[in-house]
Amino acid sequence: MTMVNSIIVESSTELQNAEPLGRLSILSYGVGHMLNDITSACWFTYLLLFLTDMGLSPRDAAIVMLSGQIADAFATVFAGELIDRFGHFKLWHAGGSFLVAISFSSVFGGCLPCKILGTNSSTVQTIGYSTFAAIFNVGWAATQVSHMSMVNCITLNPTSRVALASCRNAFTMVSNLSLYAIALAVFSVYDAKQSADVKIEYRWIAYLSIFIGCCFVVIFLIGTKEPELKLQVQCKDLSRISWAHWFKKVLYYQVALVYMLTRLATNVSQALLAFYVIDDLKMNHSSKALVPAIIYICSFMVSVMLQEIRWTGWRLKAFFTGGAIFWIFSGAGIFVLPSKLQSFMYILSITIGVANALMMVTAISMESVLVGEDLNGCAFVYGSLSFLDKLSCGLALYVLESYQAGVPAAMDNHVVTAGHFSISRCGLGLIPATCALLSAIITYTIRLPDRSRTLMEPLLVGS
Repeated sequence: MTMVNSIIVESSTELQNAEPLGRLSILSYGVGHMLNDITSACWFTYLLLFLTDMGLSPRDAAIVMLSGQIADAFATVFAGELIDRFGHFKLWHAGGSFLVAISFSSVFGGCLPCKILGTNSSTVQTIGYSTFAAIFNVGWAATQVSHMSMVNCITLNPTSRVALASCRNAFTMVSNLSLYAIALAVFSVYDAKQSADVKIEYRWIAYLSIFIGCCFVVIFLIGTKEPELKLQVQCKDLSRISWAHWFKKVLYYQVALVYMLTRLATNVSQALLAFYVIDDLKMNHSSKALVPAIIYICSFMVSVMLQEIRWTGWRLKAFFTGGAIFWIFSGAGIFVLPSKLQSFMYILSITIGVANALMMVTAISMESVLVGEDLNGCAFVYGSLSFLDKLSCGLALYVLESYQAGVPAAMDNHVVTAGHFSISRCGLGLIPATCALLSAIITYTIRLPDRSRTLMEPLLVGS
């Protein structure tokens, strides 16, 4: 007991005296999630659209996504437990990245079981796409949990931890922008009229995305060292923190709900955005790449600015609430926007981008605050919270698309008709706004510490 108490005192002293990280260390960490981010952007933005273009019904397309989300959710928990038990963050990251690269190309490369069996039945297609979707999400989960849980093991400095989360989020925006730049170029070159042309479009998007992401994975693996704080905790022979430790904390449930609702808002809106701009607002073909690109340009700019703020618990809550307010107004605008005023969607894209950045950076930072100095259980926290995120998103989209599948044939998929609102309009307008409102209310009840430090160097600025 004396040894444990001395270690706790020592950790508290280290926390107070921890030096801020340098710019290169933060940047090399920040690019490590780009393969996950660029494939995730394609997954949530274009998967349902791609599968329905391949001939699957909205419900079958939603089953494919749900199978991936379920696999992701459970893999996230198991990965978190194994990483807490054995460590080796970079090894998990590399293995997960390999699975992501191989399986993602198979999802958008066509139905492999259909080619083997010589049939294009909807059942075989659904099973085939679902299998590779599950493999993709298992690899995605391993990469995500290892990368996110590294934050608390790289440094004890509170502001540097926020900076790592902010830098990671900034490069998430870079990844998304890269995807939409690729998509815009491909959609401009190809004018897909048939199923075969659609396959070629998305195959190019998938292969180029994987190539870009893998390049940054290599940079991360070379430029980031295996976190020493985790090794120090293991060397001190502290017992691994049990799951019950977290379940006894009210802060755990508060942060879990805030993170789940934040991810639900961003992922559901991303999945329905392409349907909304094409079917509801009747915008041109390139808008399904241009509108998301504007959202992520704004998110990137806000994320960069957030890195220079002197963070406190009060400011985390204030900035998150500000982002939630932006989403509430954006959702209301989306819900009532008529197609004849489609140009206003570009203004709404700006407010959505700002809202996403404010909410995501601060929500992830709240996770870091929750973990604090409990480094021997950090992966479980990130894994369990991601479990809620993946499962809730998959179920939400499945319910929406299943309801759409039951709409009378007189109403084309995702399209508004007289006296009705489409699924994409309701889902994009109401669900994120409701999630933002609930998460803001929960955030108001959270008590966060007011410890903060300033970065020694600016991030993403200069050479």
